[in-house]
Amino acid sequence: MTEILTSIFFLFAVIDPIGTVPVYLEATKELDKKHKKKVAIRASFIAFLILLFFIIIGQLILEGMDVSLDAFQISGGVILFLFALTMIFGDGKPETEKNVITDYKHVTIFPVAIPSIASPGAIMAVVLLTDNHIYSIEQQMLTTGLVLIVIVLTSLMLLAASSIQEKIGSYGITVISKVMGLILASYAVQSILTGIKDFF
Repeated sequence: MTEILTSIFFLFAVIDPIGTVPVYLEATKELDKKHKKKVAIRASFIAFLILLFFIIIGQLILEGMDVSLDAFQISGGVILFLFALTMIFGDGKPETEKNVITDYKHVTIFPVAIPSIASPGAIMAVVLLTDNHIYSIEQQMLTTGLVLIVIVLTSLMLLAASSIQEKIGSYGITVISKVMGLILASYAVQSILTGIKDFF
C-alpha cells in the first residue's frame, strides 16, 4: 500500500496537475464554458494515450538501440533532474508554458496535453516506472492504472480550474510547482545513484 501511495505521489509531482491549471486557464481564456470543458477532458485523454504509448513502446525503442538498463537509469535520472531544475529555478511550469501559446483555437494538444500534462519529465518517469527488467507485468499494469488515476485527477482539477486559482492564487500554484520539482529532483538523483551503483 505504501508503494502505491509513493508512486501516486511521485506521478502527481511529475505530471503536476496544479501547475497545469494556469496554463489551461490561459489557453482557454477565449473559449466559452462548454468548449473549456471539452478541452479539459480531451487534453487529459490525449495525454494519457501519449503516456500509455511510452509505457508500452518506450523501452522497446531503447532496447532496439542497445541501451543498457544502467545507462537508461542514469540518463533518465539526468533528464528528470534537469527537468526538475527548470521547475525549481526557472520561471516555473505555468509561466513557461503560458508563454508558448500562439494559437488559442488549437490548444487542446499543445500546450495543454503536451507539454503541460504529458511533459518530457512525465514521459521519462513512466518509462522508468515500467522497466521490464525491474517490474513484473502485474506491477507495470498497476503503474498504468495509477497513471490513469492521476490523469483523471488532473482532468477534474482542470474542470475546477477557476475555483482552484481563486483559492490558491498564482503565487501559491508556483510555490507548489517548485515543491513538486524538488521531490522530482530527489527521485532523479536516486535513479542516477542506483544506475551508477549497479554499473560498478
